[in-house]
Amino acid sequence: MPSKVSCLYVLTVVCWASALWYLSISRPSTSYVGQLSVPIRKAAKPKNVTFSNIRTRPLNPHAFDFIINEPKKCDAEAPFLVILVSTTHKEFDARQAIRETWGDEGVLSDIRIVTLFLLGRNTDAVLNQMVEQESQIFHDIVVEDFIDSYHNLTLKTLMGMRWVATYCPKAKYVMKTDSDIFVNMDNLVYKLLKPTTKPRRRYFTGYVINGGPIRDVRSKWYMPRDLYPESKYPPFCSGTGYVFSADVAELIYKTSLHTRLLHLEDVYVGLCLRKLGIHPFQNSGFNHWKMAYSLCRYRRVITVHQISPDEMHRVWNDMSSKKHLRYGPNPGFSVKR
Repeated sequence: MPSKVSCLYVLTVVCWASALWYLSISRPSTSYVGQLSVPIRKAAKPKNVTFSNIRTRPLNPHAFDFIINEPKKCDAEAPFLVILVSTTHKEFDARQAIRETWGDEGVLSDIRIVTLFLLGRNTDAVLNQMVEQESQIFHDIVVEDFIDSYHNLTLKTLMGMRWVATYCPKAKYVMKTDSDIFVNMDNLVYKLLKPTTKPRRRYFTGYVINGGPIRDVRSKWYMPRDLYPESKYPPFCSGTGYVFSADVAELIYKTSLHTRLLHLEDVYVGLCLRKLGIHPFQNSGFNHWKMAYSLCRYRRVITVHQISPDEMHRVWNDMSSKKHLRYGPNPGFSVKR
């Protein structure tokens, strides 16, 4: 007899397929969701926030409530690593691929890992209902009531920081990444974070970018001069994947309350780090581009960008089946401090 969870999972997949088919025939081909950049804020103060020592009036109060939450996720045992995956409502296949591959919370038998998918509120009630059903099955989704859009990615990351600081403050490390990223968990955990060593504090690493604002209004990364007048950004890590010690989550969240909001999430995190006096370490293992698969190549990295759900499964299955083919102690990436 199939289990109750299996039946619910099959039902969820069928419902997702039906919902996406319905949306495809009843909506215009160009989505307006991603164009909404003005969040809907509530007048009340956010719930579940326990932070103290904020003496001045917040510039960005982050006055959003959790619509879907997993507040007891870390109660039984503090995890070594919390993985925050930024995703959108229609990316069920990507979320499921991550659950079944590198994001499986039991993937490393000796290391406690928590994986969470981060979303805002969609303007389509059907998609919100589908995510709610998915959450009831997997219990790995967190949603706040801001509009889910590209220009609100910063709010989504700050929600993740707030969640870690509030509900999982005893975690050792946090990774923030995207739903189209493949993560080499062995390199991330055993080669970079090294569970047998003393946990670091005020630590932040990834693919560090040193650049400046793009003033071309046609660019996806356009930054208006009145929003950011400086000619250079502080060093920041590509938002495709970065890792930090868990204490930094609360520091960034608190700092964000008094830092003017920018829509470029990774740049904004870099601004908060500059205010905190934390310099991100460069690590060549974090790739923010597409990379053709080969076992040798993927064994030498931590992240790879632009990986589809099908590719995720193929890469994971191949690497898992060949784990017995050892490649020595050198992971192939370097860290610059």
